[in-house]
Amino acid sequence: MNRFFIVLAMGIALTAGSCTKTESDDDDTIGNWVRRSDFEGVGRSEAISVTTGDDRVFVGLGYDGVNRLTDLWEYDAERNFWTKKKAFPGTARNSAVAFSVNNKVYVGLGYDGVNYLKDFWEYDPSTDDWTQLADFDGSARYGATAFSIGTTGYVCCGYDGNFLKDFWAFDGGTKTWTQKISPGGTKRNEPVSFVIGQKAYLVSGTNNGSNVNDAWVYDATTDAWTEIRKISNVSDEDYDDDYNIVRSNAVAFALGGKGYITTGINGSYVSTTWEYDPTTDLWTLKTSFEGTAREGAVGFTSKGRAFVAIGRSASYRFDDCREFLPFAEYEEND
Repeated sequence: MNRFFIVLAMGIALTAGSCTKTESDDDDTIGNWVRRSDFEGVGRSEAISVTTGDDRVFVGLGYDGVNRLTDLWEYDAERNFWTKKKAFPGTARNSAVAFSVNNKVYVGLGYDGVNYLKDFWEYDPSTDDWTQLADFDGSARYGATAFSIGTTGYVCCGYDGNFLKDFWAFDGGTKTWTQKISPGGTKRNEPVSFVIGQKAYLVSGTNNGSNVNDAWVYDATTDAWTEIRKISNVSDEDYDDDYNIVRSNAVAFALGGKGYITTGINGSYVSTTWEYDPTTDLWTLKTSFEGTAREGAVGFTSKGRAFVAIGRSASYRFDDCREFLPFAEYEEND
């Protein structure tokens, strides 16, 4: 809880954050970050972001350091601008979850500054309107992760006074919840997830003050979890010698059949970016995020493009937005 209110010396935080290319000068790393139109709401962290099946992107809610928020914005990746949409009508909150099923957006859970929340809402982009649904069937919590595969949405992990790894499925037709078999391994708060095909990958997060290193894949076709290689240097082989992937409150996204994780916190704010290849179960270092190192950002994809926006470093909240080009050569001044 109290992590939301930790205030570090801004001079230290921003100085550390300015060193965003600790790894990217290495000849072996590729990828480029390009600044796009700033998010037009106030700077914030622990917001929600979601991409619908028809590639519409929505970002909203979160915490600006003083107030929890309810505003919602749509980002047009092709025209590079933001449009304000109808505000979320529920309690203002941060650290909620969101996913999309059948081109509708579902938002719930989170923290309002006093209470853990479990209400759930549907947003219809075609009408710009919200409908409250039955509450989430699990416990009220914040810091969970969510994703969708086909017509089913999923919620996993989080914190309700206890670290969690329970796993829930939301039927987009009946709008009902079913508890599923949990992933093995460590309970965790603030993990990330990304989807490639019919599989979802659960990575990172924190448990009892330590960032976890076990990672899991959920196969929707078999309804089963399988552990994949750990994201720290634990083997006697060379492949993980340089792994420093462990972190919490990061962002993740999938693009071109690969998964990506960037930003977050692991003792200090980090900006390293890693690419996951599901065919080899290996991670490759890419060019670090070029903005100030941060946690509580959002990551999303649209039109075959990937973006990272907002977030915080200590008490400072950001409103910038950057596109990641994973196979481009690094350009310093873009």
